[in-house]
Amino acid sequence: MKRADVAARFAEAGGLGLRPGMRSSATGFDRLGQPRSATPSDRGDNQLNPDFTPDASKPLTPAAVLVPLVDRPDGLTMLLTQRTDHLEHHPGQVSFPGGHIDDVDGTPEDAALREAEEEIGLQPDRVDIVGRLDDYVTGTGFRIVPVVAFVEPPFDLDLDPFEVAEVFEVPLEFLLDARNHQHDSRIYKGKRRHFHAMPYNGYYIWGATAGMIMNLFEFLGGDKA
Repeated sequence: MKRADVAARFAEAGGLGLRPGMRSSATGFDRLGQPRSATPSDRGDNQLNPDFTPDASKPLTPAAVLVPLVDRPDGLTMLLTQRTDHLEHHPGQVSFPGGHIDDVDGTPEDAALREAEEEIGLQPDRVDIVGRLDDYVTGTGFRIVPVVAFVEPPFDLDLDPFEVAEVFEVPLEFLLDARNHQHDSRIYKGKRRHFHAMPYNGYYIWGATAGMIMNLFEFLGGDKA
């Protein structure tokens, strides 16, 4: 899929790559400025885990990630990070650059751009935001707004060694091919949790990252196996 195809699809949808009937939370906060709680209809870890019941009494931590599509001559690629092993949340996992939506951030887009610059040194002037996907609720208590953007080469990266072990790119064509999608499971806090997975060249893309990629896959109408 080419850049023009992705841009056209988001333009048709008004910049929101959402499921029918779904809406982005915009910031992860409700109209009173309080963090929103989870609901059973949220996209997230609960989708593959029927026994996962979000606790509506606990507010979720608002977060945003950048879903960077690099415009390479041979086609779009997705830029991903490998987190360092000592982090408190999701250590060692493959992820998108991103993090908490802070008070200094006016929008999820602001947060995603700020975090990408802080984590991997990606300069905002190389980034062209195209839209958002569904909020994604994690079992660890985050409501994530995925912000999809094109990244224009050439660009230089400067990784934060505390948070990021390395970065790599995966062809978007690979991620949009259902034949590369797997389901896997692990025991988490005494219960078996199921999740999407997309192994690629020794990298294990899974969990929330794979779940958000599945959102993009569904929105763009990826190849069916």
